[in-house]
Amino acid sequence: MNHAAHTQTHPKNAARALLEMRNISKSFPGVKALDQVNLTVRAGTVHALMGENGAGKSTLMKSLFGIYHPDEGEIFLDGAPIQFTTAKQALECGVAMVHQELNQVRQASVMDNIWLGRYPKKGLFIDEKRAYEDTKKIFESLDIKLDPNVKVATLSVSEMQMVEIAKAVSYESKILVLDEPTSSLTEIEVSHLFKIIDTLTKRGVGVIYISHKMEEILTISDDVTVMRDGKWIATEPASDLTMDRIINLMVGRDLTERYPAKTNQPAEVILEVKNLVSLTQPSLKDVSFTLRKGEILGIAGLVGSKRTEIVETLFGLRALASGEVLLHGEPIEVKHTQQAINHGFALVTEERRQTGIFGILDIKFNATIANIGSYRGPFGLLRNAQQEKDTQWVIESMRVKTPSQKTQIGTLSGGNQQKVILGRWLLTEPEVLMLDEPTRGIDVGAKYEIYQLMIDLANKDKGIIMISSEMPELIGTTDRILVMSNGRVAGIVETAQTTQAEIMALSAKYL
Repeated sequence: MNHAAHTQTHPKNAARALLEMRNISKSFPGVKALDQVNLTVRAGTVHALMGENGAGKSTLMKSLFGIYHPDEGEIFLDGAPIQFTTAKQALECGVAMVHQELNQVRQASVMDNIWLGRYPKKGLFIDEKRAYEDTKKIFESLDIKLDPNVKVATLSVSEMQMVEIAKAVSYESKILVLDEPTSSLTEIEVSHLFKIIDTLTKRGVGVIYISHKMEEILTISDDVTVMRDGKWIATEPASDLTMDRIINLMVGRDLTERYPAKTNQPAEVILEVKNLVSLTQPSLKDVSFTLRKGEILGIAGLVGSKRTEIVETLFGLRALASGEVLLHGEPIEVKHTQQAINHGFALVTEERRQTGIFGILDIKFNATIANIGSYRGPFGLLRNAQQEKDTQWVIESMRVKTPSQKTQIGTLSGGNQQKVILGRWLLTEPEVLMLDEPTRGIDVGAKYEIYQLMIDLANKDKGIIMISSEMPELIGTTDRILVMSNGRVAGIVETAQTTQAEIMALSAKYL
C-alpha cells in the first residue's frame, strides 16, 4: 500500500505533533520497564512502535492510557498536557487502543459492544434505532460489512478487530493504537485493515502501530520508533529503513539468519491419523496424515480452514465422530486431555490469555502445572525444590525475561508468557508436541529461539506439528506441510520443493 497520498496532504515534517510522550520512566519491583522514553506521533501518519518482547512497548502504551502512572515524564495531546487515570478517560479524550487479546462482551451484539455504557437515549429509554443507524454509518464509512445485531461470539478475529476499530471511531479518536493487529489475519483481511488505516489517517488520525512483522511495517508506516530494554533507541522515517537496519536496532546486533539451520532427520512414522471426522458440525472431514520421528510437520490454511480443530481433536478437546489415531503403530483412544497427556501429547494453544496461562499466578505454578503429578512426594506433598529447579530450567532454556520465579505471569510480555507455556509442555517430555501459532506476536529474536528449540526436540526423535499463518515461517522451519481447506486435507507437500503460491492455491481448493 502506498502512502504517497499522505505526503501530498501532509508534507513529511509539516504535520503537527498530535501526541508527545517525553522522557517517560516507569519502574516495577526488580525491573526498570521504561527509561526516559520519547514518542511523537504526527497527525495523519502511521507511527510504528517496534522492539523485542519485553522492550517496553506495552508498558509505554499502558502509561499513555492511565493503566500505569509513569514515575516521571510528560504527555501532551494536541499541545495540552494530559495524565489519564483510566482507559475510559483516555477514550473520552480521543485516545483509543485495539488490544492484541481482544476483550469484548462475546455474548452481546456488535452494536452493544460499540455503545456499551453510552447508548443514545430517547428520554429515559435507549434509542435502539439511532444506535443501529449510527453503527451502520460508521461501518459504511470504513467499508465494514457486518450486521450490527449479530453476536460478537459468532465473528472471526478480524471482524472482532473491525468492531473495536469502529468503536474507536465512534469516540472520534484522534489517536488509535493497534497492538499486533494482523497476528491472526489472512492476507485479504490484512489488506482490508490497511485500507481502513488509510481512511483514518486521511482524516488526520494518528495511528500507533505495534507489530513484529517487518514487511508490514515498511509498507504501512510513515515513522518508526524502535525500543530496546525499556529505552528509546531511534525514530526514523520508514522510507529510510530496511529490514536489516530495523533488526539491528531492535536486537543490538546483526541477525544474519531468520531461521536456524535444519539439522533434524525425519525417521520412521510415530503417529498415523486415519480418516478423522469430528463431531462438531461443520468441522473436520476425512483428515488423514502421518508424522515421523524427528519431523516438523507444518499445517497451513486460511483462517477457518479448521487447522486448530486437528490438534484439538488429537489432544482430546474435541470429540471424534469416526476415524482412528495410531501411535507407534498401536490404535489409541483420546477422549479427554489427560488421556492425551498420558500418551505423550502436548499442545501449546494459540489463545494464550484464554487457554494458556493462569494470569494471576506465578511463573513457577504456570511452568510446572502440566507436570504436577511428578512432584508429588510421600503423603502427597509437593517437592518444592524439584519444582523450583524445573522452573529455573524453563526460565534459562527459554530465556524468559522475569525478575523471579514468583513474578505473576500476567505481568510478563506476550512473548515471555509464550516461552513459559512452551517450557511447561517440554517438562512433560512429550512424544508429539503440537504448536498452534507458537510465534504469534513474538519478536524476531524470540522466534529464532523457538525455532531452534523445535529443531533440538526433533533431533531427540520427537514429532512436532506446527500450525502457522505465516508462510515464510512454515517454509523456513518445517519438513513437510499439510494444507487444509474448509475442513479437508487439500494436499501434503515437501517443504523443500514447494512455494508460497502452491500453498495458497491448495488453501483455496475446497472454498
